[in-house]
Amino acid sequence: MPQLPEDIIDRLTQMERRIQQLSTAVNTRPALNQVSGGGVEITDGGYLAVRPPDGGPAVFAVGSWSGAEYGMAIRRQTGSLALSLHNGDGSSTSLQPLRIFDNGGREIFADDVNTGGLARPWLTMLPPQDSSTARWPQTTATAWTTVAMSYNVVWQPKMRLIVSTRVSSGGAGSVQVLVNGAVWGTAVTAGTDFDHTGLISSDFASVYGTTIKVEIQAKATSGTVYASPVLMHGRQT
Repeated sequence: MPQLPEDIIDRLTQMERRIQQLSTAVNTRPALNQVSGGGVEITDGGYLAVRPPDGGPAVFAVGSWSGAEYGMAIRRQTGSLALSLHNGDGSSTSLQPLRIFDNGGREIFADDVNTGGLARPWLTMLPPQDSSTARWPQTTATAWTTVAMSYNVVWQPKMRLIVSTRVSSGGAGSVQVLVNGAVWGTAVTAGTDFDHTGLISSDFASVYGTTIKVEIQAKATSGTVYASPVLMHGRQT
């Protein structure tokens, strides 16, 4: 068997050594979990999803959604939806509302994609009130009497209400507020403003999104008692 030239043997040995070095480098390189000096792009129907260790819905998902639509969703680790930005019609040109949900899956915020501004919640605004006390809701009755009433949709667990109260010269009385027929807050002596912030209901889930009845009641010990609401809005806990 003819002998190979010595330089070829040396070259083969060097090549084998280099192959071993490359193999070692490939198997020991650090995880590619950082991006420096560049970006990551997902195109052509791709998406990114981050799932919790036990599986289930992705905590974070962004990219291809339905058909030609791209969207995004964020969930709590329990799986309940917290935020979404998608329409679901499969169109790449559809207007996508931004929605935020509470931990019960109820939509508590959405923007108006057609005109701008808020779509939900619907925020009620108190109309201007008569500045003449003589024309305010009033009573001379000595028992609790409803002198003003309104209906409101509940979006927030608390409410603040200010009612200006007055009493005729030499008169006396009290003013209180009812929510769905139950006393809300503490009655005040006529002539003192009723200013109360409190839970609308002890069971918020039972009243969320429903229409509640708010009544201002007054009673007079003597003379005439007047009451006029001047501020009313929902609040968080």
